[in-house]
Amino acid sequence: MPLQKTIFRPGIYREGTDYDNEGGWFDCNLVRFRKGRPEKFGGWSKLTNNTYLGTARALHPWVSLSGTKFLGLGTTFKYYINEGNNFYDVTPIRKTTTNGITFAATNGSFTITATDNGHGAVINDFVTIAGAVSLGGLITAEVLNQEYQITSVTTNTYTFIAKDTSGTTVTANASDSGNGGSGVDGAYQINVGLDDYVSGTGWGANAWGEGTFGSASALSETGQLRLWTHDNFGENLIINQRNAGIFKWVENNGTTTRAVELSGISGANQVPTVGLQVITSEKDRHLIVLGADPISGTTRTGVIDPMLIAFSDQENELEFEPKTTNTAGSLRLSSGSSIIGAVKSRQEILVWTDTALYSMQFSGPPFTFAVNLINEGIGLVGPKAAVTAAQGIYWMSYNNFYVYNGSVQTVPCTVQNYVFGDINLGQSFKIHAFTIADKNEVGWFYCSSGSTEIDRYVIYNYIENIWFYGNLSRTAWLDAGIENYPSAVSDGYLYQQETGFNDDGSPMTNVFIESSDFDIGDGEQFTFIRRIIPDFKFLQNDNAGNINIVVKTRNFPGESLSTNSTNAISSSTTQAYVRGRARQMVLRFESDDDASDGGNLSIGWRLGATRIDTRPDGKR
Repeated sequence: MPLQKTIFRPGIYREGTDYDNEGGWFDCNLVRFRKGRPEKFGGWSKLTNNTYLGTARALHPWVSLSGTKFLGLGTTFKYYINEGNNFYDVTPIRKTTTNGITFAATNGSFTITATDNGHGAVINDFVTIAGAVSLGGLITAEVLNQEYQITSVTTNTYTFIAKDTSGTTVTANASDSGNGGSGVDGAYQINVGLDDYVSGTGWGANAWGEGTFGSASALSETGQLRLWTHDNFGENLIINQRNAGIFKWVENNGTTTRAVELSGISGANQVPTVGLQVITSEKDRHLIVLGADPISGTTRTGVIDPMLIAFSDQENELEFEPKTTNTAGSLRLSSGSSIIGAVKSRQEILVWTDTALYSMQFSGPPFTFAVNLINEGIGLVGPKAAVTAAQGIYWMSYNNFYVYNGSVQTVPCTVQNYVFGDINLGQSFKIHAFTIADKNEVGWFYCSSGSTEIDRYVIYNYIENIWFYGNLSRTAWLDAGIENYPSAVSDGYLYQQETGFNDDGSPMTNVFIESSDFDIGDGEQFTFIRRIIPDFKFLQNDNAGNINIVVKTRNFPGESLSTNSTNAISSSTTQAYVRGRARQMVLRFESDDDASDGGNLSIGWRLGATRIDTRPDGKR
């Protein structure tokens, strides 16, 4: 029988069985499609060995007028400005205590107890101590006067682990009987947030009609996953911790200065003190706070109204009092119980509540902004689950994918059941959308059903109209723009993505793509496979390394696949001889990076039209 060319349909299909997708691809990991052909994902490397504290879930890049590149990075613990690949802690200060802290140490213990009445700290908060004197022994002034992370709290006390300036723990001795003196100051950073979402807290915390939905309980800052939003107002950065405060970092003051509360800046007038998200409108330069606290009399209440949108005067982020002489004001959405998230495009801002989608556009005086209801009954699965791409604004709901390009359209998805059948919607607020513009891709990182942290992605190529997925942990992502490559964060590090084909200097493992079942004559006869003639090209390192071609077989759709043969294929391999007999076959192509030879670095590959030598071999 002549050679059979295997050109499989691009994209992954998981809406049916292996067998009914004959001629297509069924499974993959760290493989994308470009011009219809599968190829290995680009690799990644650390941009710096410097680390940040906490889990980062927000990135925001900008360039100052002087050309300095900045990157805002918000974590569960802190807010950083990255400049020159160094992380600078600009976390706002919540409270300061002057000459009011005392200490107690226990012989043989590295735990120090601090007393500060009404400190307001929670576990894992950070405090910077100054002005302390030695406790008399090993707990010296140098040990005490630095930043500490709090390990336990009561109303008027807290504990921390004593350390020297290198970070090594220090154990108190019998001479450490002092209290640190009478001039001890403490600067407490804003309370840290949770690393996981806790459902059942706040107004409408669950889906429509479920749990505490419709209750008027106040949103809890300390009971929610810490999410940050941020946007520039000129060279300066406006920062918001969801369900909590709004702050400003001034570029001209440098990276050694902290962000400060926006409402506390001189000249601030009726500025919201809390919010769900901040956005700066592009054309008209208004600072917009979604989920702001309302005005009562001449001041803000400090309690979030989850459907209220407040906006500043044009070109003045400190003026929020509505006047006939300015464009400040507010509006309240009517459909839903809480704003979930918002994304801006060139002409408008899309705002999702838990039940509806709105378009917000600048209209000028007297109303400043016009808000139009676009659609009801389509939600946003999490505050960061929408993103602007070249073809429109894409987002993930609780059971579907959508795009808005003047109207709302469902995006047909060939892996829909696979994704939503293996997703932890209890951690839906961790889901974040991303783009890789030069590959025409939009995607979502999410938690699989067995995980409480990001471990999977799904990607849609909107030009080729194909879907694929895989395993990768990235808690926040930035597309190329200011930088030449995308950036992402994971495990305390900032990574450069889509560069080379390695995992930060090590081989990328578990890279593969696998076809659906195929046969001869609908499987009426057994098929004998004799040889494979590969067609692929290596990327970057053209003459090094191998990929594996794995042949799997079974006789009936309900049977488990059996691995028949695995063949290592190099750039010089012309054909590989195999021996297999079955009614149905599967081809799997995988990187040989984690092979027993120690792995191959810098090996990328792209598949072509592999041919197989088969013949019918009887019905029994």
